[in-house]
Amino acid sequence: MAVATSAGSAKPLRPAPLALLPPIPLYRRVLRAHRKLPVEMRVLGDEYVKSEFKAHQDIENPVHIIGFLTEWQMYAQQIEGDSWHDEKMDRSKIDKMSDQQIGQMYELMQQIRKAELEDNDPEYDPTKHS
Repeated sequence: MAVATSAGSAKPLRPAPLALLPPIPLYRRVLRAHRKLPVEMRVLGDEYVKSEFKAHQDIENPVHIIGFLTEWQMYAQQIEGDSWHDEKMDRSKIDKMSDQQIGQMYELMQQIRKAELEDNDPEYDPTKHS
């Protein structure tokens, strides 16, 4: 998708901005995208999506709403297109996170690592690795 500029303009074509989905259709799209993930990742992802959308349902600041919807829409596109494998988070996004958000990311990382250990080590005992 590209948008042409005025005739004779030397400006290159640029991608057309995508229209943001409203919250409920976006929520459904993300959950549908999770269907193609391995079961453990799907369960973890679905729980996280549900808690985030619930936590943000009463937000009234338009800037926060647009940012929230934009990030989740980009996430859905990445999951749908498999471009999330080995993806690293942009440093500028990390710098903008609150301490609470960084804590949530850390907890998510810990859960992912725990699931990977359980998958790769049949003798893994989670009671010894808390």
